[in-house]
Amino acid sequence: MDFNHWLDWALRAPHIIGGSIALIAGAVALYATKGANLHRKSGMIFVYSMLLMTATEAVIAAVKPVRLSVIAGVLTFYLVVTALRTVRTRTAEKLHWFDIAAASTAMLTGLYGIALGVGGWGSASGKIDGLPVPAHFMFGAVAIIASLLDVRMMLAGGVSGKHRIARHLWRMCFAMYVATSAFFLGQAKLFPEPFRNVALLAIPVVIVLVMLVYWLVRVLFTQWFRRAGV
Repeated sequence: MDFNHWLDWALRAPHIIGGSIALIAGAVALYATKGANLHRKSGMIFVYSMLLMTATEAVIAAVKPVRLSVIAGVLTFYLVVTALRTVRTRTAEKLHWFDIAAASTAMLTGLYGIALGVGGWGSASGKIDGLPVPAHFMFGAVAIIASLLDVRMMLAGGVSGKHRIARHLWRMCFAMYVATSAFFLGQAKLFPEPFRNVALLAIPVVIVLVMLVYWLVRVLFTQWFRRAGV
C-alpha cells in the first residue's frame, strides 16, 4: 500500500467517524429541549465532530480535487464555529478580528462557488468535477448571505435576543443539513439495494430542512423565546 493510499485512509477514518457521531448528536440536539442540559451536551458533541468531519472533508476534496466539496467543507466549518460563538457571546462586543476573518472567509468561499458555477454553466456535461453545477450556486449563495449577515451584525455592534438564537439555529441546522445530505444522498451506494430509493433517502434531509424553518418561525414570530428564557 503506497503513501497516498495510507494518507487517504488516515483522512477518511476521522472523516467517517466524525460524520457518524455528528449525525447522532445533531439529531439529539435538534429534538432535545432547547437550552436544556441534553441539548447543550449533544450540541457540543455535534460541534466537535462536525469540525473534524468538515476539516478532513476539505483536505480530501482538495487533494482529489472536488472543488464543491472543498467549498462545502469550508462553509460548514465556518457555520458551526460562528454558530457556537454566537451562543457563547451573550452581549454586544466591539468589532473583533475573528468576526472579520470569518466573514471574509465566507465571502471568498461564496464568490469562489459562484465563479465555478458561472464557469461551468455552459459545460457539455452540466457538471464540475462530476457534481452538478447548481449545487455550486447554492453553496456559494449561502456563504455570501452568511457573510453579509456577519457584516450586518458587526455594524450593529453584535446580536442579541431572539435574533441571536435564530442566528445560532439556522447555522447549526444548515450544517446538519449538509451532513445529512452527504450521508443519505451522497453515500446512497452504501445502503442495501431496497433502501437506495432517492425519495426514501431524502426523507431525513427534508426533515432537517423542515425543522430549520420550524425553529426559525418559532423563535422569530412567536412568544417561545420569552417563555424559554435562553
